[in-house]
Amino acid sequence: MFSSVRGRRAVGIAAAVVMAALAAGCGDNGVSDSSGGVVQLTMLTGFTGPDKPAYEALIKEFNRTHPKIHVTMTAQTWATVAQKLPASWATGQGPDLATPSSDPGSIFNYISTNSVLPLDSAVGTGNAKINASAFPDPVRKAFTVKGKLYAVPANVATLVLYYNKDLFSAAGITAAPATEAEFIAASKKLTVASGGKVSQYGLSLADNQTIQMWPVLQWMSGGDVIGTDGCAQVNTSASVSALTKWSQLVIKDRISPIGQSGSDADTLFSSRKAAMEINGPWAAAGYKSAGVNLGMAQVPVGSAGPVTLASTVPLLIERATPHAAQAKEFLAWYTGRTAQLQFSKLSGFPPSRTDLGSALADDPTVSLFAKALPDSRLYLAGQPKATAIDSDAYVPMIQKIERGADVQSTANAAAKQINQLTGCAS
Repeated sequence: MFSSVRGRRAVGIAAAVVMAALAAGCGDNGVSDSSGGVVQLTMLTGFTGPDKPAYEALIKEFNRTHPKIHVTMTAQTWATVAQKLPASWATGQGPDLATPSSDPGSIFNYISTNSVLPLDSAVGTGNAKINASAFPDPVRKAFTVKGKLYAVPANVATLVLYYNKDLFSAAGITAAPATEAEFIAASKKLTVASGGKVSQYGLSLADNQTIQMWPVLQWMSGGDVIGTDGCAQVNTSASVSALTKWSQLVIKDRISPIGQSGSDADTLFSSRKAAMEINGPWAAAGYKSAGVNLGMAQVPVGSAGPVTLASTVPLLIERATPHAAQAKEFLAWYTGRTAQLQFSKLSGFPPSRTDLGSALADDPTVSLFAKALPDSRLYLAGQPKATAIDSDAYVPMIQKIERGADVQSTANAAAKQINQLTGCAS
């Protein structure tokens, strides 16, 4: 998956549409200064993949239109950012702005060490104000802690259903599945096996090093991972029913390989050995360049109504920056209508605002992802222990039930782990 989402392989975004990239760099410790009356801001990100030029183009436009402020973006791997940023910000020696992780929950680590600047004084609807009310609700809530806004979205993405039109045609399927029942039927029909060996899978599911697909399958039927009270929901009747249904489709009907990473799932679909995959906007150009006769549609609707997964990367300001006013001005511009429309057209991502739908009508791909925003949900939003919940409880649970473990008892064990991490008393 692309560099803005944990663990998945980058799938190319066409570079030809992106403005020439800036030369990025910062000093040894990232501390900003002013020279010649121009405030120098440094920004550290993990955008090392094919989405990087779109961010650089946006920053270049800001610098062109704000002659008294100059932003320089440095991109390093997410692992490097996670290793260096906590100490540099804790000592006041880090960059003015940063995306600490592709995990929205990473903001809690920096809030707890008093390393980031609350943004409430910059929130509003006037000029040079951060219009937080325009952010998708799940994003705004994820970045608001104890009533204070601490981050803006560096990007927002939703997931849709990708499908191979040629494989659909060969199977006699004339349209993308619109309901969960149609989704299941298509997954079975598009799975081709002979002599005990599967040559074509109906669906490419990943269970590790991925933007999560399995929560979407739970949400379709009213299941969940964690409730609003912070207590586990993976072992409720709705969740267990959904997990049983889909794990049996993998085990018995063999609609997808078992144990795929996100990279594996992408490769299987791009090599035309799987007919469908749930994925984000970063994937479209790469699949087309791989020769897939690509179709795209909203995630099929289950009994709980339309739902899909959203992802977002937090962008924060260092508390100790000497240029807080200029950094807030940059965030206000970055999340404004003009900049978000430009970024969306360059990157293929939906904008980080909910008020630009009509402006994107001429781009069917971007419009598809933007249309999904109102029904999207963040995975483990607002959970300080989100990373541990995913890696220590949820992923192992999925991997076990894919291999035949009893769903209820496995979900019960995962729920116990989750509740220990969240501090839920139940």
